[in-house]
Amino acid sequence: METMSKQDLQKQDQKAAMRVSTVSIAVNVILSLLKLIAGLVASSGAMVSDAIHSASDVFSTIIVMIGVHISGKQADEEHPYGHERMECVAAIILAVMLALTGVGIGSAGIKNILSGDYASLAVPGMLALWAAVISIVVKEWMFHYTMHTAKKINSGALKADAWHHRSDALSSVGALIGISFARFGFPIMDSVASVVICVFILKAAYDIFKDAVDKMVDHACDTETVETMTQLIGSIEGVEGVKVVNTRLFGSRIYLDVVIEADGQKTLEEAHDIARNVHDAIEEKFVDVKHCMVHVDPKKIDA
Repeated sequence: METMSKQDLQKQDQKAAMRVSTVSIAVNVILSLLKLIAGLVASSGAMVSDAIHSASDVFSTIIVMIGVHISGKQADEEHPYGHERMECVAAIILAVMLALTGVGIGSAGIKNILSGDYASLAVPGMLALWAAVISIVVKEWMFHYTMHTAKKINSGALKADAWHHRSDALSSVGALIGISFARFGFPIMDSVASVVICVFILKAAYDIFKDAVDKMVDHACDTETVETMTQLIGSIEGVEGVKVVNTRLFGSRIYLDVVIEADGQKTLEEAHDIARNVHDAIEEKFVDVKHCMVHVDPKKIDA
């Protein structure tokens, strides 16, 4: 069987991301309309807030699709290292949108709480309760569906979108609790639920933003990955020592700089072959490695 090139794998990953994003948009459009209608008919501010959250998912997913599409473009004269960081840009924009959505939802809930006029607050109807249950089930399924593909293709933007689904599921849990308490004679709990939803959304926005920034500023890979790389390099025939293994995240890809030691008595061609074997082994084992630079230092081997 013919091995797929990295370019073909990248195209395959891009198609997978687009497929998941298309499903996400369709589900969110239907779900946001359902929750908005339920919130208005059943007089639930928490459910209307939850509907706004779901609607924001549609726009964020569109941003993810744009980011994934641009990041998949091949390197050119103006971008010799490729466009992978555009996926990080998409994730940062998504995080900002998510945070603004959370602040808007939370401020409305706080306004109701501080008003003190709880008697005038409407008691949510049963329809809002059922809408919350449906939302929890659907959004939790969307989280797992999106995260599965995100991990498979190592897409930061898609992972961010998956957590957006999870935050929506959690916000629906908050809405469910608030609506339930409101129906038991505590109408203010519907507004409290909106504030809780705001907290979940802001936490998700912070996590997405931090992950994207780490990838923008050449953050190193995790320790376990570096150790695995070091062990693999050390096992290559002709490698007498591993002096440096520097990694940096470039969007969803990894750049690697390695300094190894080889017998100083070997010819230039033999040293080059050792370096090439290290390079090939790394790129074969770690599919996310886009670039691996190997430098060879001579080491005196006692006869």
